[in-house]
Parts: sequence; structure tokens; C-alpha cells
Amino acid sequence: MRLPPLPGEQWTEEERAALGVLLPEHLINPRGAGNALATLVRHPRLTKRFLPFSGYLMMRSTLPARLRELAVLRVARLSGCAYEWTEHVKLAADIGLSGDEIEAAGRGEAAGELESAVLRAVTELHADSTVSDATWALLGKHLDERQLIDLLFTVGTYAMLAMAFNTFGVEPDEPTDRRI
Repeated sequence: MRLPPLPGEQWTEEERAALGVLLPEHLINPRGAGNALATLVRHPRLTKRFLPFSGYLMMRSTLPARLRELAVLRVARLSGCAYEWTEHVKLAADIGLSGDEIEAAGRGEAAGELESAVLRAVTELHADSTVSDATWALLGKHLDERQLIDLLFTVGTYAMLAMAFNTFGVEPDEPTDRRI
């Protein structure tokens, strides 16, 4: 681990304030925040500005939660990001994806036209930093302009996080570490 979570005894009001933009007060501690946030908070100014954007993508985006989680799972698998994969397998299951659907998403496979196009877009973005005309047209049959934009920013943000988590060596949280 290159950059471990910041130990609780080193947290100041600045770190707590940075996490307070996203987390309820009872989770503003290393155990409640989990490994990723407790590592990101080593740079509280950046974290304080990043979390509202990240929170938008997770909770207020125009992209349906199912499509968001399929996209993030594909990003995690393509990036080899154990932290993202582990956390988003849980989130995907929480919103109703089956174990088979989760594993298929990791491989870039889905049953429906839209879900397949979303996974194809993630794969194309990972490989070429753009979406092909054919995939874009297929996505456009099902998603409006804002949803398309939210999809691209979701994929880009989670790809960036995967790079950071992989580089820092962020480990998946223990099952009892979060949701205190």
C-alpha cells in the first residue's frame, strides 16, 4: 500500500469538514468513511471539492442506477481495480442486479440492447477515449442528451478513481468496516 488511509488520530477539523460534504456525522471517522475516503482525505481541499461532484454521479445523476452500476462494474474490471469492483458488486446487488448479471457486466456482456450499448461504450472509452458513432447512435435511441453526458462523466470519473485507487493501493473494505 503506497498511500494508506489517514489514521484517525491524524484527522483534524479540515479532514472532517472535507468528508462532511458527503457523509453524515456518524460516518466521519476512518472506519465509517472506509479505505477510499480515508485515503482521499489526505488531501482535504481536493476531497472537499471532489465529493459533491462524485455524490452527484452516485445519487442525483439522470442516469438510472442500474446503468450506472453496470458501467462502473465494467470500468472496475477493465481497470483491474479490486476496490471499485468489490464496493460496486455490493451496490449493484443492493439495486437488484443478480450475481450472473454482475459477472457478465464485468465481461462486457448484457442481455438488453441498451445495457449492451452502455458496456460497449465503457469498453470503447477505455480503449480509445471516445465512443464510436454506432454505439453513440444506439445509446441515443434510449438515453436523452443529459443521460449521455452523465454516462460519459460517470465512466471518466470512475476510471480516474480506479487509477488513483490502484496507484495508492487502496484495499477493499472489510465487510464490517462501513455502514456503521
